[in-house]
Amino acid sequence: MEDTIAAISTALGGAISIIRISGSKAIEEVNNIFSQTDLTKVKSHTVHYGYIVDKDEIIDEVLVTIMKSPRTYTVEDVVEINCHGGIATTTKILNLLLKNNVRLAEPGEFTKRAFLNGRIDLIEAESVMDLITVKNDEARKIAISNLRGKSSDEIKQLRDKILQILANIEVNIDYPEYEDIEVITTNDLLPKIKKIIEEMQLLIENSQNGQLLKEGIKTLIVGKPNVGKSSILNRFLKEDKAIVTDIAGTTRDIVEGTVNLNGILLNIIDTAGIRNTDDIVEQIGVNKALSLIDDVDLVLVVLNGNESLTDEDKIILEKTKKTKSIVVINKNDLKLKIDKSLFKNRNVVEINTKTTTGIKPLEQKISKLFNMEKIKDSEYKYLSNIKQISLLQEALVSLNNAKKGMIEKEPIDMIELDIKQGWEKLGEIIGETYSEELLDKLFSEFCVGK
Repeated sequence: MEDTIAAISTALGGAISIIRISGSKAIEEVNNIFSQTDLTKVKSHTVHYGYIVDKDEIIDEVLVTIMKSPRTYTVEDVVEINCHGGIATTTKILNLLLKNNVRLAEPGEFTKRAFLNGRIDLIEAESVMDLITVKNDEARKIAISNLRGKSSDEIKQLRDKILQILANIEVNIDYPEYEDIEVITTNDLLPKIKKIIEEMQLLIENSQNGQLLKEGIKTLIVGKPNVGKSSILNRFLKEDKAIVTDIAGTTRDIVEGTVNLNGILLNIIDTAGIRNTDDIVEQIGVNKALSLIDDVDLVLVVLNGNESLTDEDKIILEKTKKTKSIVVINKNDLKLKIDKSLFKNRNVVEINTKTTTGIKPLEQKISKLFNMEKIKDSEYKYLSNIKQISLLQEALVSLNNAKKGMIEKEPIDMIELDIKQGWEKLGEIIGETYSEELLDKLFSEFCVGK
């Protein structure tokens, strides 16, 4: 944290490169290689034209932005050199800086310093990386919302409510002799804990929905051979990615594709037709298809509507009955021979792949099943990754334990331990408590210049 650091913050080879420098000597070190203006005497948040020089040699014509602490990204003095984007030019300027009292920044070190200096919390820090890696517009909105602190505010409000309960318990434990202190009983605390638990459960549910917006819905297409699985994939993708023939067993391995469905990604996996076969390669594909059933967000069980259920169909239906799934009755352009009454307790839709609009009912069913419109119309107050959601779930477990203790009339000091553990887990989400190992791992996934 005492070092002055530098890194290239843009991709090499573009029209313009930006070299970012942060630390107590940032302005001084850039001034040593800059001609035209004394950068140590200029106002903060100003841009200056000049040249980067190495002794008497001009390296490049540049614009230098000066931003003085504390109104900067890292809360330290920050300088950004905008130079021409040639690889040789950009690396030459960086190497000039590194010859003196500047070292190369570690991955994510600028954002890490912003966190450690208190400018942003851990949710906001992680949302910076999310903005760099987002795959769709909905994920971008989540990242922007988190960067603005909306999810952080939710966590902080929960912590404040829990802290108020802890404070009341502490006063009662430490000062029982004072008559003017309100006596807090488990009957007083139970409604407050229940309310906090409800809010946490809602945040978990919303955040899990947010994960679908961010990462997409992992969707598996299963069925026996020749029911139209690959045709469904091709219709979704609007291209012939999967080979389609009348020969059973054409698809032997998984075929993957991604489609944008009303702003949400479907990560679709087409699989080998499930049947008993003597073909070793095909059987491997069948086994792989079956193994994926419990590892996805949605299973599309495809049936041929032009024929009665077969033994293979029944096996697939049995294996998927406990999953989030849709029974897709394909070929509704032909005479329906399948008995739909067999699927009373399942999500069912009829489609065909003969026309471009034939799978429209399936798209609508997926949207309804995952409440896509409701998710998209929200304020995007979602935790952005599995780690954050897991910590929130751990906090919820602690508060549920506290609630159980209250109902069973356990001693208040034992109940307090569970409540405090929940409060601490919430603190880990926003970085109020953290380990160096956690930070190192988190920021190592960032690019060097961020």
